[in-house]
Amino acid sequence: MKSINSRRDFLKVSAISGGGILFGMVLPQVKSNATPTAAADFMPNIYIKIKPDGSIILLAPNPEIGQGVKTSLPMIIAEELGIDWKKIQVEFAPLDVRYGRQAAGGSGSIRGRFAELRKMGAAAREMFVNAAAQTWNVPAESCTVEDGMVIHTSSGKKLSFGELSKKAASMEVPANSTLKDPKDFKYLGSRMTDVDAHLITTGKPLFGIDTRRDGMLYAMVARSPAYGKTLQSVDDSAARKVNGVKNVIQLQNSVAVLATSTWAAKKGREALIIQWKASEKLENSSEHFAGFKEILEKGPSTRGRNDGDVDSVKQQASKNLDVYYEVPTLSHGQMEPLNYFADVQEGKVELFGPTQVPDQLRNDVAQKLGISKDIITVGLPRQGGGFGRKLMTDNGVEAALISAAAKSPVQVQWTREDDMQNDFYRPAEMYRYQASLSSNELLAWHQSAVGIGRGIRGDSYVAGALTNYRSDSQGFTSNTPTGWWRAPGACTMAFVAESFFDEVCSELKKDPVAYRLDFFKKAKEAPIGRLGYDPAKYQAVVELVAKMSNWGTTPPGVYRGFATWFSFGSYAAQVVEVRLEAGKPRVSKVFCAVHCGRVINLSGAENQIQGAIVDGINHAMFPKVTFVDGAVQETNFNSYRFLRMENAPLDIEVKFVESDEAPTGLGEPALPPVAAAMGNAIFAATGKRLRKLPFVEQLG
Repeated sequence: MKSINSRRDFLKVSAISGGGILFGMVLPQVKSNATPTAAADFMPNIYIKIKPDGSIILLAPNPEIGQGVKTSLPMIIAEELGIDWKKIQVEFAPLDVRYGRQAAGGSGSIRGRFAELRKMGAAAREMFVNAAAQTWNVPAESCTVEDGMVIHTSSGKKLSFGELSKKAASMEVPANSTLKDPKDFKYLGSRMTDVDAHLITTGKPLFGIDTRRDGMLYAMVARSPAYGKTLQSVDDSAARKVNGVKNVIQLQNSVAVLATSTWAAKKGREALIIQWKASEKLENSSEHFAGFKEILEKGPSTRGRNDGDVDSVKQQASKNLDVYYEVPTLSHGQMEPLNYFADVQEGKVELFGPTQVPDQLRNDVAQKLGISKDIITVGLPRQGGGFGRKLMTDNGVEAALISAAAKSPVQVQWTREDDMQNDFYRPAEMYRYQASLSSNELLAWHQSAVGIGRGIRGDSYVAGALTNYRSDSQGFTSNTPTGWWRAPGACTMAFVAESFFDEVCSELKKDPVAYRLDFFKKAKEAPIGRLGYDPAKYQAVVELVAKMSNWGTTPPGVYRGFATWFSFGSYAAQVVEVRLEAGKPRVSKVFCAVHCGRVINLSGAENQIQGAIVDGINHAMFPKVTFVDGAVQETNFNSYRFLRMENAPLDIEVKFVESDEAPTGLGEPALPPVAAAMGNAIFAATGKRLRKLPFVEQLG
């Protein structure tokens, strides 16, 4: 097989039935081993497919978990290519090394691909222009592209991409394609409907849970009912008698029941008689927080960041604040319960289902089964949420193990209770925040944190703007599994740091917006130590949200709170308005300003911001996970309470700081500050400072 290593060879393929053309991209660190002699070999490595009939397919390479990348990534290509958006089809790209990082996490899909996708679209456009110019024997500079047509400006002659596809395949690939001037953008920054919107609203089978294959069995798995317990024995005789049950398979620490329907599998699982034994400590949430308090009072053996002399300033201060904040364990609670399809055969494995990390899943399955990953294909459906849960590969690995043992294609379906008891949770945490004050200034800041499994990452923006700053972080050993939860680290630290900053402002009788702007000015003009953020961008969002909300002129009966935070390259500032209804605070409106570089899909971007705000309000107000003897007490949405319509904000106003910079993260940055802004508004309304989540337990 001939190896293709050059950009030209990779992009230029004419061996497609009917003379179509395929365009793809090799990332700089990856070499292609595809061959141009067979279209099937090239299909996994492309972004664009244009046929002689003019039909255009764009491939979206990253998992779609609700963040809109199946729409926004192809928009980048379409913009530079110059095609008619209404005439394209979008499909998920197959898993292939030539696409680079095919994952959804860290708000990285758009910012990781923006530059390359623009170049790839521009190169394809220039090849079509050159093909038309050669056909007409005119200079390429005299031709333009619009809606998939190359137009000769002076004569008005036109040729479609379909008509030019065969000839374009023979063109030299431009080494340095000319990108569009942003002022000429037609799609980027506009409002575009999600490509799957109609299919979703009409209930089409887009999700992993909809998977059906010939000969497929449905499986449900009995897993440990508590962390710290392992499988001792199982009696499956009654389960095997349930109508529809075909097999029962014991794994390392679980038992799978396979049947002809999910209902039969569920009834078979209920008929299992299983004995579990305690092999580790069965932990309790109350013990976690008691342990946190002890660790925080003792203090760390080593410091994290330590600017200036916090201890000396504390002795000389007019007043010292010393408070504790608590955040509970949280589940991911994605709307689509976990599921996965696997068909493990000799020499061939098909995997299909929800995952944020398909390549990691393939690697993990290969390792568990002791096979080469080259025989494993991984397909991606659209996914009903993820929020970090599907960065773990346990659902796919489990399905593969069951299929291998059963020698049958299997779809493993989880229940909501399975999801809640077998999560990789946002860990419970406790913070101790101390501040030393003069009569009118913050002199020193000391934040210390402890959480299950790992230390709390990050600093507040006070670091770099205050002479005396200290931060400590410690982990708490536990057998509770933890993982990444939407805006990890930032989602909890922003609540605590911004709530505490509001406490400082209250003590000093400072305006919360103006005082933060003072800090950003100090950080910009005379930074102290390492500066982990851009103070000018912080300033931009704070000033914008203050203007949006007309900060300083609160409407009658309205109480306001403010917060801001930086994560995943983006900056968000928020003003939350609450009203008291029957003595209870209700969020009436949220103003949010965001600096995220260039916005790709305006409606999708607004949706991400609004969704993150609602998600943040929800998790500030209601849910928590409690462990009693290792078992989760909140096993469904009746006890793991979610936001209902009567508690949702009546209005969310979003504006973006105009920017020509490349896009930064957007799926997560609007979530971290909203809990603090909401808590600060509730303090303004009630005089009650909320230092513990969920708020509903503190409000009575």
